[in-house]
Amino acid sequence: MREPVRDPAVRSDMLVVDDLRVSFPNRDGGFTQAVRGVSFTLGRERLGIVGESGSGKSQTGRAIMGLTAPEGRVTAKTLAFDGVDLINCPPRERRRLRGGRIAMILQDPKFSLNPVMTIGDQIVETLDAHAKVSRREARERALETLRQVQIDDPGRVYDLYPHEVSGGMGQRAMIAMMLVAEPDLLIADEPTSALDVTVQLQVLAILDRLVAERGMGLIFISHDLRLVSTFCDRILVMYAGRVVEELPAGGLKDAKHPYTRGLVNCLPRLREDRHPLPTLDRRPEWAL
Repeated sequence: MREPVRDPAVRSDMLVVDDLRVSFPNRDGGFTQAVRGVSFTLGRERLGIVGESGSGKSQTGRAIMGLTAPEGRVTAKTLAFDGVDLINCPPRERRRLRGGRIAMILQDPKFSLNPVMTIGDQIVETLDAHAKVSRREARERALETLRQVQIDDPGRVYDLYPHEVSGGMGQRAMIAMMLVAEPDLLIADEPTSALDVTVQLQVLAILDRLVAERGMGLIFISHDLRLVSTFCDRILVMYAGRVVEELPAGGLKDAKHPYTRGLVNCLPRLREDRHPLPTLDRRPEWAL
């Protein structure tokens, strides 16, 4: 196997993204850019990426994972994880990293879990792809990971099929599947969007504890500005495929870009009569 390509520019940051661009073919024979020059770095912290649907936040996460659709084009000045050049590294090395050291939780377990495999078999399958362990040890690690995501009866859930568990339980199983190989970087793409508020808080608490205990880096992708501002350390705000503003999580009140200020202004507020709620007045220059 060829050695992975190392980027000497990468030092303390776990992930370095510089001028990331993702394009897809259009009907005119050209290409449309879904991600336009996104740049950021990530240490062992919680980074939130927010923006409306179509802003490019999910495509950014998929490009880091190497899950861009085959017809898409991914380019970057630098896209490096722990010194490994993700643009130029061999496919075998990329597969080893994906699911092993870099994992991604997708939005809805109904569409992400295999309906004809039990929860336990799917977790074990993930572990088998990245670690040489016996069947017995794999089962024990899968059960322990289910306990870590606060599933009270992991032995029972291990043998259930996805349609036999609730949405919240399925999302916890998805988190367990992504964590069983003990990744260094976790990308969570709308991990709470299909859950009720109580289960949302439980899932966020699980992710928060795992980041603290394991020292993982976390990219938390969401359209919920308020949720991200209370959970993450930093926030990237995306619009029309590019980052328009970067803020500390507690700094929304100091936002400079009119798009970010518009999003904050549209949020409902307790004890304040706001009927109808303000709407966002988009400006053409924001997309430039």
